[in-house]
Amino acid sequence: MIISDHDFWEKCLAKIKKEISDENYSTWFVPIRLHSITKDELILTVPNTFYKDCLLQNYREIITSVVTFFAESSIQITLQIEANPSEPLQNKIMSPSLQHSDSNQEKAFITPNNTINPKYNFENFIVGSSNQFAHAAALSVANNPKVTYNPLFVYGGVGLGKTHLLHAMGNVIIKKDPRARVRYLSAESFTVDLIESLKQDDMRNFRGRYRPLDVLFVDDIQFLAGKERTQEEFFYTFNTLYESHKQVILSSDSYPKDMRNIEERLRSRFESGLVADIEPPDLETKIAIIYQKGEEHNKQVPADVASFIASNIKTNVRELEGLLLRVIAYASFTHRPIDLGLAQEVLREFIFDKNKHFNIATIMTATASHFEIKVSDLKSKKRTRQISIPRQIAMYLCREHTKLSLPDIGRHFGGKDHTTVIFAHKKCARLINESEDLKKTVKTITADIESGKTLRNVAKKSE
Repeated sequence: MIISDHDFWEKCLAKIKKEISDENYSTWFVPIRLHSITKDELILTVPNTFYKDCLLQNYREIITSVVTFFAESSIQITLQIEANPSEPLQNKIMSPSLQHSDSNQEKAFITPNNTINPKYNFENFIVGSSNQFAHAAALSVANNPKVTYNPLFVYGGVGLGKTHLLHAMGNVIIKKDPRARVRYLSAESFTVDLIESLKQDDMRNFRGRYRPLDVLFVDDIQFLAGKERTQEEFFYTFNTLYESHKQVILSSDSYPKDMRNIEERLRSRFESGLVADIEPPDLETKIAIIYQKGEEHNKQVPADVASFIASNIKTNVRELEGLLLRVIAYASFTHRPIDLGLAQEVLREFIFDKNKHFNIATIMTATASHFEIKVSDLKSKKRTRQISIPRQIAMYLCREHTKLSLPDIGRHFGGKDHTTVIFAHKKCARLINESEDLKKTVKTITADIESGKTLRNVAKKSE
């Protein structure tokens, strides 16, 4: 393998940036430095032990997956404490790096073959109305693999806890039967393994790594889309395991029927067992998650801080945790207590700027413009599909990005009842997870508002 050190790590960072939020990328990946790389080992330097521990705890899987993808083979990843941090203190405060450790010999290793992460368990998985069914299904499968639901297919948006559930199941299964042959990997890792085996004409060993397993976990199965050879091989792997009464557990960002460029025979097998969804958490669940994550870092999070973060992060649990860690890190750098003022100061650029263009007028205007209808149509009593879907999307965005109450939102939409707003929000949230087209539509409208494009268009029309 011939690798340009700089180009290799830059490619890895570019891919990671696409898969996590901008704030989490800025906080945890921008300060990482490439030390060296060989065909067997990638050495990265990080500012301090706190930093290293957070990366291992929260981003082990994504780092391993991306590095393996570009290396096209298993490679050991080493995190090493930097010897001479060069960033000034003011930069360290906004890009978390604790003060320099005296020893540059502190290392942590990310081992590709260590497939089940022990930090994820059912005890530290916060259960709410949004994930109750998926949690119950996962617990049932973990305690009775091959007996209850096979396959188990868990789907939901990014950062909602799918990976956590998969690893939690793996840990229970291994604890109950230490001899069980269990493997967790991402669909991308499966693809990379297949490509490498084909290059080396070693398909016998490839199949020997998967088909004798007792339990196979494959995360983000949607990444098999468009990869015909990989889909074919996974189809036969799936059939071998299923016919041998071995457990298969899969996760995806969408319902099987909505997965594009996936062979019908695979989709039908994904649906043949139990399909369980995870929806974005409600406010109470998000607050509970914040309290728990604070305890994991030996920090007590005040109620007003927890409520502030939870109220401003609408969907993604991973983003929620990332911003909380940012607040904790900042408090450590500045030796300040964690309070509401600190949280508002640290998160201003991520929360306030993101939502500053959102109000009832911009949301209605952007939605109506996208669907080429009038704002008055959104306020009307028309119930045609052409109007009802945009109206539900606009209500959803009002609920997600403004502090308006349910009755207030309803009044702006022609005097609709608050129950209509609740229904629209729940329906839209579910459809976003199930339909790639609707997800893209909502993202487009949201981006138009965030960028200020909608305000500029309104201003032009009024000139």
